[in-house]
Amino acid sequence: MFRIRFHGRGGQGMKTASRILGTAFFMTGFKVQDAPRYGAERRGAPIFAYVRADRNTINERGIINHPDLVVVADDTLIGIPAAGVTQGVDQHTVLLINSLENTDTWRQRLNTNASILILQAREEIEDRTTLPYIGSRSAAAAAALTGVISREVLLDALAEELGHLPADIVQQNRDVALAAFNSMAAHAGTVTQGEMPSAIDYVKPGWIHLPFENAVISNLAIHAGATSVEVRTGLWRTMRPVINYEKCSGCSWICSTYCPDGAINVRADGYPDIDYDHCKGCLICVAQCPPHAIESIAEQVARAQQAGVTT
Repeated sequence: MFRIRFHGRGGQGMKTASRILGTAFFMTGFKVQDAPRYGAERRGAPIFAYVRADRNTINERGIINHPDLVVVADDTLIGIPAAGVTQGVDQHTVLLINSLENTDTWRQRLNTNASILILQAREEIEDRTTLPYIGSRSAAAAAALTGVISREVLLDALAEELGHLPADIVQQNRDVALAAFNSMAAHAGTVTQGEMPSAIDYVKPGWIHLPFENAVISNLAIHAGATSVEVRTGLWRTMRPVINYEKCSGCSWICSTYCPDGAINVRADGYPDIDYDHCKGCLICVAQCPPHAIESIAEQVARAQQAGVTT
């Protein structure tokens, strides 16, 4: 199966490139997948598109992690980790870079075992989102490198995908595509179909057993050693959570686990008890309580009730 990725920026025509190449493969008798993958979905943002082509049914889905060919339409993307240009690239992969630099320069920069070819950039352009006809050039160069797509089929695919455009635009795309195809003719067949690792050779990963720690050790415990038990953080509180034990179902592992300060203790009977000296009143327990047994009241009202004062 051929697995090919096109990397570029929004507005440079990588989606069009994948469709042209995919259509050319289809016209050659292959079964094909082609699809774009967007990031920020705005002009100039890194995107990629991919093509799978095989004589047999394609069962793979999703992005291509082990490419046979990576076409880089905009070489400024190579230094951006988020663009993922070199993801999965190995000694089997062919890197085709649209650049003014030569192969030796890129080999030194990338320090990779992959084969590197240069699609000679036509000129240096200040606005990198407007590289002219780079989609057609990329698709044509990729078609030549596979060695299975003829010049005539490529032109038919271009007509199929670009036929809705004005005739002069289509002609310009044909011209640059043919030039790119011819420039890669000497490397026809360089890109070969890759094979995925067989499931027969799969080795299960080693299993590491991690014993469960005592909750006092692994969770917050305000009354444990080396804590600030004397710092009455409950003085910060403006709203107080109050447990209605008539509604409480005793699932105290929920409220006690979600309490960020470990201020909810579990009594011997399994019901929760709030340590108001250290409860800051975040009310996370109110939001997490499944039976809604924890309610919130103003701290001023709660203190007045404790003092027996009617408000």
